[in-house]
Amino acid sequence: MVNGTVSVIDTATNTITATVIVGDNAPIGVAVSPDGTKVYVVSVDGTVSVISTTNNTVTAIVPAGLWPSGVAVSLDGTKVYITNYGDNTTSVISTINNTVTSSVPVGNAPAGVAISPDGKMAYVTNANSNTVSVINTTNNIVTATVPVGNRPWGVAVSPDGKKAYVTNSGSIFVPGNVSVIDTATNKVIATVPVGHGPIAFGQFIGGPAK
Repeated sequence: MVNGTVSVIDTATNTITATVIVGDNAPIGVAVSPDGTKVYVVSVDGTVSVISTTNNTVTAIVPAGLWPSGVAVSLDGTKVYITNYGDNTTSVISTINNTVTSSVPVGNAPAGVAISPDGKMAYVTNANSNTVSVINTTNNIVTATVPVGNRPWGVAVSPDGKKAYVTNSGSIFVPGNVSVIDTATNKVIATVPVGHGPIAFGQFIGGPAK
């Protein structure tokens, strides 16, 4: 068995103060709860490790889908959204009992996920569909599918909730760009050229699952 680890860095001294063993293989995405008491780490083995920041220990391991990648915590801290790259779903975990309460079908190869500031919507990038799925967090139903650029990966929502920014990683032959989505209409209102291979930014941290 090969375990992955999470390094805890003291930002005052920039030194590692703890190393936490998580998953059986390749931890890839990480998100912190709004109150700072928990850290959620997804691993390619299909698990989500819940770390207590009080003592840097794993307090729960939650099964997710196939090749989980992105992770985001709702603003009220009650739900965690996990993109499952390998089975085209987004798992919704209840933080009350650390169980999966919903599995939401999205596009092909979901990668990044971000939640709107008001907590009402979750935005999921689908790397092989070239789309973004918009999930209503009240009922966990996809309410819109937005076409974006080639190989969308990272996503972040502006602080006022009016725009979502999506990095389209492109390919070795096609430069990447950023799609700007108007969240009121779920339409792309601008496309910004950038360099090759833009992937992660904002609240999303992760990389290709396979």
